[in-house]
Amino acid sequence: MNAPARRGRAGLMMLLDTAAPIGLYYLLHSLGVGVFLALLTSAVVPGLTTLAQIVRHRRLDGLGAFMVGMTVLSAGAALISGSPRFLLAKDGWMTGIAGLWLLVSTRRTRPVVFYFARALLEGRVGPAGDSWDYLWDRLPGFRRVWRVASVIWGVATIADAALRFVMAYTMPVNAVPGLNGAQYAVLFVALQVITNIYYHRAGLYNPRSALYAPIRSG
Repeated sequence: MNAPARRGRAGLMMLLDTAAPIGLYYLLHSLGVGVFLALLTSAVVPGLTTLAQIVRHRRLDGLGAFMVGMTVLSAGAALISGSPRFLLAKDGWMTGIAGLWLLVSTRRTRPVVFYFARALLEGRVGPAGDSWDYLWDRLPGFRRVWRVASVIWGVATIADAALRFVMAYTMPVNAVPGLNGAQYAVLFVALQVITNIYYHRAGLYNPRSALYAPIRSG
């Protein structure tokens, strides 16, 4: 399977993991299933789809382990507490941990955002479609772009998590699943706009920008 097809498939799986639990919750609740049981049942859907992918490909990656672990922990804690509010706050825990991961990754050799963007943009930026390994090694400005982008995504997802916690514990229970789903879309679109504005200002998309001057002159 080529790279665009893999990206399309991954995007479809993420969409299903977001939309399916919401649809299942409202379906079960409309059929008379109690709020807690409907939330608990719908909460395990992302974990089940991840397990299916692990069994199919016989490979456990970091994201897969994170999804399964969060599903098991949140379901177990919810059963102990008996609180539907805790289940509603699960998305906040997930985005909050993801935000911390993004921030911590800025101290590693290559931040998380670098790898996500590389799958989409490598060969399409730079003076001559150079490999990103070459650009990373030669250009301090290129390295700074991805560290700044990781900070932007990390701070935004932590703020997103805080808002999800507020919604989970203050808003009507039946309204929160739908709002959580809509918030993912808003977060993604907002971050795409903000980071692409930053990329343009940093000169990432302009092969004649100052960002690439060291390799043009060298």
